[in-house]
Amino acid sequence: MTMKNALAGMLMLAVALSVASAQQPSPAAETTTKLGGKAVTIKYSAPSVKGRKIFNGAGALQPDGSVWRAGANNATALHTDGDITIGNINIPAGDYTLYVQLDPNAWKLIVSKQTGQWGIKQDGSTTLDTSKEVGRTPMKMSKPPAQVETYKMTLDSKDGKKGTLTLAWENVVASVDIAAK
Repeated sequence: MTMKNALAGMLMLAVALSVASAQQPSPAAETTTKLGGKAVTIKYSAPSVKGRKIFNGAGALQPDGSVWRAGANNATALHTDGDITIGNINIPAGDYTLYVQLDPNAWKLIVSKQTGQWGIKQDGSTTLDTSKEVGRTPMKMSKPPAQVETYKMTLDSKDGKKGTLTLAWENVVASVDIAAK
């Protein structure tokens, strides 16, 4: 009988953890594509607007001029199996972290060699170590046709060698070209 109770307890714990994970406020998300036959993957956490002002101006959750972790929870992770370019940044195969400089006129995507860090410090400032930056590149800015409630990153491939990385949340869409080298 003790073994049955132990198994039942373990099963209940597994179900509880599964339900808790499914109800995370900013669940894990992933986007992937192939460029030049090599996989490019971004892992991030996807927060929702929930009635808040996220970008652009006074009272925004992500203030103008700040460095944002491009998601929630852990800093956003990029893995590429092959050498690529994102905008004007040359990126060798490997693991990186993505951040965004929230310039009110045009965002800049930041690629860093720093990996495994939480996205922000306890005081709310960025965890970006500028000494580990690979580079920064401008993003093309636009507005979505309707508010984007849940943050979404997408990687797409146009011809197998070139594509686009797009970030969309609230009232902003930012994109940058990506390509295999």
